[in-house]
Amino acid sequence: MPMDAVTAVRTGARDLSWWAKDYAYAVRAQVRAAWGRAVDEDLREGSGRPLVLLPGIYETWRFMEPLARALHGRGHPVHVVTELGDNRRPIAESAGRVAALLSSRDLHDVVLVAHSKGGLIGKHLMAFDPEGARVRAMVAVATPFGGSRYSRLMPTPSLRAFASGDATMRALAAAADANARIVSVYGPFDPHIPEGSELAGARNVELASGGHFRVLADPRVIAEVVRVAE
Repeated sequence: MPMDAVTAVRTGARDLSWWAKDYAYAVRAQVRAAWGRAVDEDLREGSGRPLVLLPGIYETWRFMEPLARALHGRGHPVHVVTELGDNRRPIAESAGRVAALLSSRDLHDVVLVAHSKGGLIGKHLMAFDPEGARVRAMVAVATPFGGSRYSRLMPTPSLRAFASGDATMRALAAAADANARIVSVYGPFDPHIPEGSELAGARNVELASGGHFRVLADPRVIAEVVRVAE
């Protein structure tokens, strides 16, 4: 077998393994989120720089709870936007809800910690809302900044909104000034975002292993939040 074919087979097997592990992680995280009894007020105490969690679509904040607790353990107050629910609303509407939380709690110098769609919400806030001035930076994990070609095949409008030709996605792509305050973290393979999550003008961090969900558990994610926040 030619060397190129061998490499392709090995890469395919690696990606398939990452894919399987990714969905196993997602199932466990959704079960934990569904049965979790954590109270978000418990995470708000701390003397460090405030952090705000922005989960992905069909995720409540509890999907990111292990990451939130690890960061809270370092002394950071962690705020969650319960008004996002399971995050199916349009990006602009959701960004408005985050802005309202920043204003109502009078948060300043905030670091957003986002997963997937959460990164689009965070960038929308930073680029288009006056309350975005309260944001110091954002660490976005596995965010489809350039859209996803799979979105046009999806059955619901909330998923089809990630197409690169969508009006909101085009506006976000044009808002390049916000990119300098963003750290985009992603794996070498993402089954949901074949285009990848590299963002021009941002700090781009590629992890050693792939996936869309499981990358949230990579220690490098915490390290990047710590680098920005501390």
